[in-house]
Amino acid sequence: MAREQGQKMIAQNKKARHDYAIEDTYEAGLVLQGTEVKSLRMGRASLVDGFVDLDRGEAWLHGVHIPEYSQGTWTNHSARRKRKLLLHREEIDKIERRVNEKGLTVVPLSLYFKDGRAKVEIALARGKKSWDKRQSIAERTAKREVEVEVGRRLKGMRD
Repeated sequence: MAREQGQKMIAQNKKARHDYAIEDTYEAGLVLQGTEVKSLRMGRASLVDGFVDLDRGEAWLHGVHIPEYSQGTWTNHSARRKRKLLLHREEIDKIERRVNEKGLTVVPLSLYFKDGRAKVEIALARGKKSWDKRQSIAERTAKREVEVEVGRRLKGMRD
């Protein structure tokens, strides 16, 4: 059987990009049980309530919902168990230093398969205030309006 190539997206955490200002991102592997992998291959997962906890030099992913595999038996996993993240020691130490000194948090952004292996993209993030969210929405709306107007002008349409 040929190995998988490329990247297959499973889940994204769009709410994290709205609620947090992303400062730095990392790619981490996941320690999974067999039925979790099968459930992920079916494209079922949710990152909405997920967060990363750093404990005694290890990174743990909490709150990520991977539903039970429908054809699983007594070997099925629990849906919201904590899962170990596979990162290099230097990366874990760097993340831990920044979280402790700057008041950042670590959130999962996306879950995907890369060359047949489950990966999660995590980010060091700072929480946005409500006015920050409104400002980013206003900037996105203004940018979209400019693109629409440029498109209309290129097509020769006038107001």
